[in-house]
This record gives sequence, structure tokens and C-alpha cells, in this order.
Amino acid sequence: MTDVERLIQLLARLPGLGPRSARRAALHLLKKRETLMGPLTQALEAVSRTVRTCSVCGNIDTLDPCGICSDGKRDPAVICVLEEVGDLWALERTGSFKGRYHVLGGHLSALDGIGPEDLNIAMLVERAQQDTVKEVILATNLTIDGQTTAHYIAERLRAAGVSVTRLAHGVPVGGELDYLDDGTLTAALRARRAVES
Repeated sequence: MTDVERLIQLLARLPGLGPRSARRAALHLLKKRETLMGPLTQALEAVSRTVRTCSVCGNIDTLDPCGICSDGKRDPAVICVLEEVGDLWALERTGSFKGRYHVLGGHLSALDGIGPEDLNIAMLVERAQQDTVKEVILATNLTIDGQTTAHYIAERLRAAGVSVTRLAHGVPVGGELDYLDDGTLTAALRARRAVES
């Protein structure tokens, strides 16, 4: 196997890149060797050496605890529970959440053999029992496994004496009813609320 073929195979392992996309990406990198491939190689090496998992929340950062857990301006009374670091990044992009996070590292899945001991749930329960924590927001995905995970966590947190809430779900902003799936419409009907005047 040539070095180029190996590069294509490695790129094809990335999410969203199949063999054809990986070939195009490899060709682009090779054409832009000086301006793109060199800096990319250096960035990958640096990230490989310096990035670690936060021992408090499960985020990834060059610091431990991470920058979010260390930020004194963030509200320690509210913890938002997410399945993956990518979910955390998505919420951070909005700039609307000013509390702390907790990354589970996945969701419960009987089919895949993922149980509570395989996720970062015990640490969440421990964090929720601290006096400073008042609310835990469950922001797991709206899949069957995500919903199961949220229900399990809610049960585990019942004794902690904190308010457990769930992200609202239903019709997205700008969404047209005709284009929504049945599950989204059903969730929107169930989560309806009074119109404020």
C-alpha cells in the first residue's frame, strides 16, 4: 500500500467521508502541501499531545478541569447533561447557556451492550448531590436510547433533591408543519403551552 492510499484509507474513517470524499480530500491536501498539509500535520500532532478529557465534566480541552468548569462566571447551580462532546460544542455555539455541563460519553443501549456503568452517570449523581447544584437539565438526544437514558438518569437523581428538567422539543423555529415527521409533530402537541398575551 502506498502512502497516498494509506492517507485515503485513514481519511475515509472520518465521519461523513466515504472513499470518494476521502480521495478528493487527499488530493486537495496534496495539491496544497505547503499551505495546508504542513499546518494540518502540526495541528494534529499538537492536539494529540495536549488535549485531555476533563475530570469534572467529560469535555475535552488542553486544561483539566476544562475552561468551562474553571470559568467563575458560569453558574455552578445548573448542569446540562449531554451525550457527547459534540453536543456540548453545539450548545456553546448558541451562547445561550451559562451553566456547567456533564458529558455522559454516549447513551444507554441494550443492543450495543452499553449499560449505566459504561457511561459517566455515577459522577453526575455525585455532582448533583453537591449543595451548589439546584437544577440538572437532561439534553440527551430525542432517540429511543436518548429518552431511555434521560429517564434512567432522572430516576437516579430523584434522591439528590435537585430539579430535573428536559429540553423542550417539537416544531423547530422556521419549521413548516407539512415537512415535519410524525414524531416531531406528536412531541410538539404534547409539549404545547399557553399563549402569553
